[in-house]
Amino acid sequence: MSYVSIEQIAKSFTGQTVLHDLNLSFEKGEFVTLLGPSGCGKSTLLRILAGLLQPEQGRIKIDGKEVTNVKAKDRQIGMVFQSYALFPNMNVFENIAFGLKMKKLDKSTIQQKVERMVNLVGLNGKETAYPRDLSGGQQQRVALARSLVTEPKVLLLDEPLSALDAQIRKNLQKQLRSIQRELNMTTVLVTHDQEEAMAVSDRIYILNEGRIAQSGTPHEIYTKPANEFVARFIGNYNVFSKNELSLLFGSSTELTHDLYAVRPEALSAEKKAGGYELTGKIEKVMMLGNVTRYEMISGGVLVTSEHLHKTQDEVQEGEVRTLYLQHRDVIPLS
Repeated sequence: MSYVSIEQIAKSFTGQTVLHDLNLSFEKGEFVTLLGPSGCGKSTLLRILAGLLQPEQGRIKIDGKEVTNVKAKDRQIGMVFQSYALFPNMNVFENIAFGLKMKKLDKSTIQQKVERMVNLVGLNGKETAYPRDLSGGQQQRVALARSLVTEPKVLLLDEPLSALDAQIRKNLQKQLRSIQRELNMTTVLVTHDQEEAMAVSDRIYILNEGRIAQSGTPHEIYTKPANEFVARFIGNYNVFSKNELSLLFGSSTELTHDLYAVRPEALSAEKKAGGYELTGKIEKVMMLGNVTRYEMISGGVLVTSEHLHKTQDEVQEGEVRTLYLQHRDVIPLS
């Protein structure tokens, strides 16, 4: 039996269905991400799981107990929002201790639990600081500690890092994953950031228009997109029609599906035995740190490829280049 079970959940607002009979399950200690574009229903699903919204049908079980009609405060769920919602008149220690005081725990227990959380989130020496004295990343760690200190059965994270700059966000992603593993806490993250989802998740559910487009490990999601939506959303995949592939690789190519996906890094400048080859003119060159992205026109078709940056092989716009592709890297889409 799964630790968290979401069965046949549906939800509508003003006659518009936003969740369609969703079924999801999470194991104890698993880090699960709900990934999708704005408006796909992921935050609505999270709020239903938290007890902040009621579904129109379906049921939710946590640790073997049905909680569909249980109030949010009684579900033993912690939640961290994009807005940190810290109490401005309380210092770090007092903010973290707030939930424990509501439970009327004794002072020594509160002291012990808060000190552990302060150490865990790396805020030693900041216990007496107020939110106004903290950086955005520090405030987010206080909010995380406040949710964790009550030892919830499930931790819910609603785009908690989206307001932070890129470097701080990446550092906090690592810390969040490390803390989650140390506590072995079942965690559900909502994000629209594909890179973030790939970095922290054991499993990803991709939502589109209130339905699950695909679920799987980060590796499965990236290497085997199930359909056009996932291929276009999850990265910089090329999505080609059967006709476009025929223009690229010749009409003799055996094609049984209407659409195919090709990862940009699967197109190589180095020739290998077998496979396809295509020649075209480089229209655009973009430096992306250690990766260079080319946009090439071949057979009238736009092709995007990505390559590890090599200064000794700098490619210029307007050049004609040949790229190679293995048969296995042409992925049919349903």
